[in-house]
Amino acid sequence: MASLLRRRVAAARRLLLLPPPPPGPAAARRGSWALPAALVRRGALVGGRWVETPAAFPVRDPASGDELGRVADCGEAEARAAVRAAHEAGAAWGRLPAKERSALIRRWYELMIERKKDLATIITAENGKPLKEAEGEVLYSASFLEWFAEEARRVYGDVIPASAKDRRILVLKQPVGVAAVITPWNFPSAMITRKVGAALAAGCTVVVKPAEDTPLSALALGELANQAGIPAGVYNVVPCSRQQAPAVGEVLCTDPLVAKISFTGSTATGKILLKHAAGTVKRVSMELGGHAPFIVFDSADVDRAVAGALASKYRNSGQTCVCTNRFLVQKGIHDKFVERFAKAIESELRVGSGFDAKTTQGPLINEKAVEKASFVFFFLHINRFDTEAEAIAIANAADVGLAGYFYSQDPAQIWRVAEQLEVGMVGVNEGIVSSVESPFGGIKQSGIGREGSKYGIDEYLEIKYICFGGL
Repeated sequence: MASLLRRRVAAARRLLLLPPPPPGPAAARRGSWALPAALVRRGALVGGRWVETPAAFPVRDPASGDELGRVADCGEAEARAAVRAAHEAGAAWGRLPAKERSALIRRWYELMIERKKDLATIITAENGKPLKEAEGEVLYSASFLEWFAEEARRVYGDVIPASAKDRRILVLKQPVGVAAVITPWNFPSAMITRKVGAALAAGCTVVVKPAEDTPLSALALGELANQAGIPAGVYNVVPCSRQQAPAVGEVLCTDPLVAKISFTGSTATGKILLKHAAGTVKRVSMELGGHAPFIVFDSADVDRAVAGALASKYRNSGQTCVCTNRFLVQKGIHDKFVERFAKAIESELRVGSGFDAKTTQGPLINEKAVEKASFVFFFLHINRFDTEAEAIAIANAADVGLAGYFYSQDPAQIWRVAEQLEVGMVGVNEGIVSSVESPFGGIKQSGIGREGSKYGIDEYLEIKYICFGGL
């Protein structure tokens, strides 16, 4: 049985790591798709204006290596200008009635839905994920604007009974100020709106630094924000190359006008940003790396567990922070699960260009990801365990805790394991846990704070206590 799994996984692994085709004329391979000119922007968005820079960096199609275009390569000066623009726009945006902020964010959502196919084309072109999956990301991304447009009107304060009869105690919630938003390439649209939707709803303004591999989605969102009537300076974007990223990141984390940092990325980078932020004691939200366990107990529905494992492990070609990294299968069901999972990998995964309708696995984002995948993404080691306690001990033996998954049909076991897993999010008989209504985030070294849900907006609000005396 083990040799069967090794053969089938090895075949899938070779398939998934096929090198891209050699470079050639882009038009010859683009076939029926083209970037939507009306949404493709090359400059930085600062104070509502598209700003060119002396240097530019290439954005490439990861499926072919072709250059999609060149984008402004921002540095320290552009980052500081964007921060100033956000700061100058902040007072008016924060004072705007919540109903008006809500309407503007709602209009931004509507424009995303109207242009969902164009936005999905941009995602697939620069990120590589299958077009159907990219369309799903656009809907998911837009849903955060819809959600937080509604939450903008639900930022409630409080009245607290005072112990002294001549006093009244009030609590207000106010925007923290300028938020620096640093996002990854794996969800180049949704990772922005999940943060920015909450920030704008709270009354904050933002400066977004998108990943260098996928800046076009952030800039397209900026174009739609302008069309929606989001005031100048409220949403700013400073794309930059990998070489400029440390300087831009340091500005965003140390500039005294920035009050809040929201970052999604690796734990190692998050620790660097935390050190920078400590100098001015900024508010931080960190959604960092995970090492997700996937546990299958003897009572599990095997077919459902296999489907969940396939979705959790290979979604976005295994390039998500909540992807399964460790499989733990109880001895009584181990061989059956392994056989069916191997067959599913062999029969259901199809590698190719994201614009090919048959593709389920797009290319990895860059050469660095390919090198990492050789050791991490597509090598499956499935651990056999005996007892529930053993599985929990193995699952919790990590210094990170973002997501975890397990399959069981025993109600008592479900409660025990869900409560004992040391992660921020648990999928019970479910391989995909993200949704706009749910709080997304981890514990241990997987991060600080939560995104999405009714809790997400709190990350961008300060609590102010007001005491009225002499009454």
